[in-house]
Amino acid sequence: MRKEPSPAAYWHYTLSDDFELKAGKTDADNDRLTFHEAGASDLWFHVKGVPGSHVLLHHPQGQSPDKQILLQAAGVAAWHSKARHGGRVAVCYAAVHQISKERGAKAGSVSVKKSKTLQVKPALPAPLE
Repeated sequence: MRKEPSPAAYWHYTLSDDFELKAGKTDADNDRLTFHEAGASDLWFHVKGVPGSHVLLHHPQGQSPDKQILLQAAGVAAWHSKARHGGRVAVCYAAVHQISKERGAKAGSVSVKKSKTLQVKPALPAPLE
């Protein structure tokens, strides 16, 4: 009998204008988040060259995020990485359809076709009032 995978575990954050972030807690959660739960208009974030969480930014009603929202999402990706205690960190982001996984690659490994980079300090978003 095949064992069902345990439910994915994510950190959840709500940003202004109803944008939502999810960050995977394990490599398996990162895979599930990126390849099974991401919406077509979501953006994917990850620190460049350092192990860390896959972070998805969900666009409410197809809205485009402004620069502040992008910086917050990148800050969360930096926070949930091995670069958390660094100064400024390079975080790449891309549309989910630009992310793929090579056959046989270990959980959490991805290939990014086309991305942009933001330099941010690792940070969690301030709670909304």
